[in-house]
Amino acid sequence: MTPAGGSVPSADDAVRHPVVRPLGRVGLVAYGLVHLLLAALLVRVAFGDRKRVDKKGALAEIAETGPGVVVLWVIALGLAAMVVWQLGEAIWEHQGLPPGRHALRSMINLAEAALFGVLAYSAWSIATGNGSKKSFATAVFELPGGGWLVALGGLVVIVGSAFAVRRGLTGGFLRELDLRGAGLNRSQLVARIGRLGWAALGVAYGVPGVLLVVAGTTYDPAAPTGLDAGLQRVADEAYGPVLLALLAVGLAAFAVYCLFDARYRKA
Repeated sequence: MTPAGGSVPSADDAVRHPVVRPLGRVGLVAYGLVHLLLAALLVRVAFGDRKRVDKKGALAEIAETGPGVVVLWVIALGLAAMVVWQLGEAIWEHQGLPPGRHALRSMINLAEAALFGVLAYSAWSIATGNGSKKSFATAVFELPGGGWLVALGGLVVIVGSAFAVRRGLTGGFLRELDLRGAGLNRSQLVARIGRLGWAALGVAYGVPGVLLVVAGTTYDPAAPTGLDAGLQRVADEAYGPVLLALLAVGLAAFAVYCLFDARYRKA
């Protein structure tokens, strides 16, 4: 029963809670920090240091110190808030759009919610020491039809990567920002950094997508499939170190863009 004059708290109330969106902005800063560390690891690989260079590797770098564990908890909470934020936008924020655009925008929100959720879980698992040593591909291969599921997952990653590149080249990410009051120079800076960063992000994550498709279609559970393995392969090519250095610059640009995103993301 609802008390007289009262109301039942809704999911929309949770999304619009005064804590969720400020904490979500912290999550965007954390997301940028992860990609800045990833860019630094890429530079190491380009110069011969073959450590893990995926997101878990970047998070593990943070966890190597006592204060780093606290930072991981902040990252996990901030990204969890971003999950709630994106789910709320997928459900309520696109009501006035035509059906096609409504569906597309909602799918983007859901994809970002999934991405933030995976990374939040990774941060939590590393902070608590509960991380699984089993990779995504290894776990999926154990399911019925696992090879095809892995290949399908790879295709989804490739499509998402292509979308990220397109989003960068077309400036589609600017729809999420409110740059009123930022000034012309800063607005242009945000646009340029965002274009470079989103394009680099798409290229970086397209590599493991291809590896997942290859592993799934050849049904090879032992095949390397992660971002780490893909970038290691790039490093082995003749111009690999140069390409990795350029990609590191792009991911560093994306990290800077995340700071602007946290500041100017539409509330």
